[in-house]
Amino acid sequence: MEKDLIEYIAKSLVADPSSVSVQEVEGEKSTVIELRVAQGDIGKVIGKNGRIAKAIRTVLSASSSKSGKRFTLEILD
Repeated sequence: MEKDLIEYIAKSLVADPSSVSVQEVEGEKSTVIELRVAQGDIGKVIGKNGRIAKAIRTVLSASSSKSGKRFTLEILD
């Protein structure tokens, strides 16, 4: 569910939604969600001073608290 949420948010922000790629990497204590977007859209996902990225992480944290798991978001080049 969290993977779909991040994918939806990212596709809504970028100019090229077909280049959005989201993968989950399971760990012992937490799950890492890796987000990849086109090189030209990376600024749109991060935002000024990282505000949009922080907001996405906040939404992810709120969503994951219901499931009892811990998720972290990594935005990759």
